[in-house]
Amino acid sequence: MRLDLQDKSFGSRAVLGPLSLAVGRGERLAVLGPSGIGKSTLLRILAGLDSDYRGRLQGGDRLAVVFQEPVLLPWRDAVANITLPTGCDAATARDWMAQVGLAGHEDKFPRQLSLGQQRRLALARAFAAGPDILLMDEPFASLDEDTRARMLALTGALLDRSGAGLVLVTHDAAEAQALAARPLHLSGSPARLQND
Repeated sequence: MRLDLQDKSFGSRAVLGPLSLAVGRGERLAVLGPSGIGKSTLLRILAGLDSDYRGRLQGGDRLAVVFQEPVLLPWRDAVANITLPTGCDAATARDWMAQVGLAGHEDKFPRQLSLGQQRRLALARAFAAGPDILLMDEPFASLDEDTRARMLALTGALLDRSGAGLVLVTHDAAEAQALAARPLHLSGSPARLQND
């Protein structure tokens, strides 16, 4: 996947300036910067969720997105929360649930799971899609330190196992380091990418 962005604006306010970003299978990037700088906007462009920008996005990579909130279907059980959006079968969904430590929770609904469990379910759903590149938008926010550390370790292990690439949006350099992701910093107004 490659993005060559000229600019992205909201009305008359320029949010992102000229920047280029490329990532493939097995590569890991982390986009760092303060709140409000445009990190999530950049991720939405990469995910194809925002096409209102000047520039070019190339690549036929299969993508999966993990958002800040788990974005689960409250009226469906855990297995259906994986099978419906990804098209995988129930056995594959159960396997991914086991890999993220949710064996035994297959029949539970999102409201019956803790936030940490919901985040793990969202992670299982993302990997069940078989992505070439995983896009993550501050997925570890609002987790306690122990849960966050476990989620980071789990994500790293699943990335290793699947060979998927990663674009992580975060304000925390420690998360990028934990996932062995090359840090890129968004700064300025409009924001541009700076390599470390």
